[in-house]
Amino acid sequence: MKIGLISDTHSYLDPKVFTYFKACDEVWHAGDIGDAAVANELEKFKPLRAVFGNIDDKVMQARYPEDHWFTCEGLTFWVTHIGGAPPNYNPRIKKLLKEKTPDVFICGHSHILRVKKDPAYNMLYINPGAAGNHGFHSIKTLIRFEINTKIISKLEVIELGKRGALG
Repeated sequence: MKIGLISDTHSYLDPKVFTYFKACDEVWHAGDIGDAAVANELEKFKPLRAVFGNIDDKVMQARYPEDHWFTCEGLTFWVTHIGGAPPNYNPRIKKLLKEKTPDVFICGHSHILRVKKDPAYNMLYINPGAAGNHGFHSIKTLIRFEINTKIISKLEVIELGKRGALG
């Protein structure tokens, strides 16, 4: 299973996303989609798993959950928008992690790309950074990876260019 991971588009979908995610089986969006047009384009392109973020309106909040738990290729994933980062998760995330821990925790919000193993929870933490033009990040980023029978491989960071630079 090939996955394209994106977050914090903030109503802007860089056309390069379609090139980089062409071979992906699914696209996962970790929130702050921005508007329905971005979600619609992604859904037309590939199967989409998404969560809403703090800038998403009531329409997007009704369309997507805050937390999305699912299993893919034998691994449990939890995607949410606001999560913090190891070891400094926000209070809501800390509480939920004590009740149930995924194999892979994915969030956005910070606009800081980070992939690391969290030994405290024995899980992989992934934040794909930000792919939109709004925020303090300087480079727009995506992540692409493969999952095969409980193994994540070929994890790649993709740089789309400077924030504010159009397609």
